[in-house]
Amino acid sequence: MTDLTTKIGAFNADKRTIPVTFTSGDIVHKRDVNAVLKDDGSYDRAATKTRVEDVARGVAHKIGLGVITMPQPEPEGGSSEAEPTATA
Repeated sequence: MTDLTTKIGAFNADKRTIPVTFTSGDIVHKRDVNAVLKDDGSYDRAATKTRVEDVARGVAHKIGLGVITMPQPEPEGGSSEAEPTATA
């Protein structure tokens, strides 16, 4: 498994999620993680941290397999036109 650090952002009550940044070397992977709520509906910080640790193990495994990689750099000058995508 790769060395992975996590940075947990602020709880979003509307979405019931927290933004998390996972970093391993040069790879930075950002995603929202579902927060854990107490029976009264309030945010459970400790239980959510445990959930993030579970998600982090999966992210580390995917990085190790090469499923999550560094994004390709944008070409110099960039293009304002989107690339066409195939749909099924």
